[in-house]
Amino acid sequence: MKSPYIKVAGLAMLLMLSACKDDFLDQYDPNAISTAQFFKTEGDVLMAVNGVYQSLRSSNTIGEGSYLYTDERSDDAGRNDNQSNAGEPFQFNDFSLLPSNTYLKSHWVSMYSSIARCNTVLASIDNVTFANPETKEQYRAEVKFVRALVYFHLVRKWGDVPLVTTPLLTSDEIAANTFREKQGVVYQQIVADLKEVVASPLPARQTGSNTGRVSKTAGNALLGQVYLTMATTLDQANRDSNLREAKTYLTAAYNMRTFGALKEIPYTDVFDVDKEATNPELIFQIVNRQGDVNYASTIAATFQARGETINSLKPGTGIGVRASLDLVKEYEAGDLRKEFSVKFAEHSAVRDWFITKFRDTSPAAGTTGYGGNDWILMRYADVILMLAEVHLYLGEEAQAIEYLDMVRERANMPKYLIARNDPAYSQKFPTLKLAILHERRVELAFERHRWYDLLRFFTTEELVSYFHAKNQADYGTAKLSNFTRKDRYYPIPFDETKLDPVRMYQNEGY
Repeated sequence: MKSPYIKVAGLAMLLMLSACKDDFLDQYDPNAISTAQFFKTEGDVLMAVNGVYQSLRSSNTIGEGSYLYTDERSDDAGRNDNQSNAGEPFQFNDFSLLPSNTYLKSHWVSMYSSIARCNTVLASIDNVTFANPETKEQYRAEVKFVRALVYFHLVRKWGDVPLVTTPLLTSDEIAANTFREKQGVVYQQIVADLKEVVASPLPARQTGSNTGRVSKTAGNALLGQVYLTMATTLDQANRDSNLREAKTYLTAAYNMRTFGALKEIPYTDVFDVDKEATNPELIFQIVNRQGDVNYASTIAATFQARGETINSLKPGTGIGVRASLDLVKEYEAGDLRKEFSVKFAEHSAVRDWFITKFRDTSPAAGTTGYGGNDWILMRYADVILMLAEVHLYLGEEAQAIEYLDMVRERANMPKYLIARNDPAYSQKFPTLKLAILHERRVELAFERHRWYDLLRFFTTEELVSYFHAKNQADYGTAKLSNFTRKDRYYPIPFDETKLDPVRMYQNEGY
């Protein structure tokens, strides 16, 4: 059989060798060199590890351009154009996604390409002698973190997915491994990988030229998030134990911070291109190089609407990336995060809200739009709000409020116990759980968290009711009424199911 996934797995040796030279931003392409020939020295392993990092940059994986697969699936963003080239992207926030969608297929293939790179490195690293054994263990931990991270994205989007942890080199191996593994088993592998990361000799924080590489803080934060997700979405028999594990690892990540209170770090500094490399709130990021045609960020220019100059010196020619009115209305009066994150474009061809959270108007980025925005995958405000969530579920409401207030205080918002006395606030967010979800929405808007937050905070039935209760006019052209039970997961790409409809069975409703 020749599904997209099989092609990725079978070509693992070629895919993973798109690595880097002197640092992990520079590509290296040894092409036809076999794995056995390639892995000879520590430098060879480093180039392959850098190739693993390189795989995350793609918009089809989890890079800065991957908003189609998360933000546009949620109620935060989404396009109104359902014609021509936007027809297939429109399916994501219209909840009319088809298994034949080519963007969906590209996302699937790209994610498994990243995993194939990881598996090849892990299968080869022990064949190389290292001067310092700790270096080998650090590389191993970095790759296991990436594999766990990608599988975490896959299992939340598709549910049961193929689980492959070794290179597949023959057609028989490919056939034997092409089947959907149960979610619980996939999560077990994710946890196992991340436990090795937190027990590894990785530093607590990466700095200098190593900024953008995996740290022990990142391992603890991701493992805590995984346990929190398991507690809220899997078998409830293990809910309490998973919550306690989530608390342990998230607290460990929080205690590794190098600053005092979150309010010490201005919100706008988090996204400042001149401060991202040393900002203590950032835990894990994809590093971009300002002005570099291959490794610059284009998010500032891409998101900018026609007639606007707030994001980039490159003139906007379209509508930018649209922010939903539903999100705009959720910001509280006086919330500084609203002014920084969204703006209404007055141009007659736009007349809509667009995203301004990612900016680079420096001369170095210039009119080409080759900006220096790092793509932030993990930061401390997220960890703090997850700790609020965990404490809430454990019945520790006072501690939950304490963490929630850390984020609100930084945004110059009233503390929770004061805010809930405001009828406008309490009507919108009548419970502490909804208040935490609200805070996550406005704090982390457009950072690819919202869809996963909705999946974690609500059961499938609750999520259907949540979307149907929204005002259609605030959502856009896409139809909220299309949202049903099926939309809890993406469909398995058609090319996967047609060749083995039994082992690559389709998700419910597709």
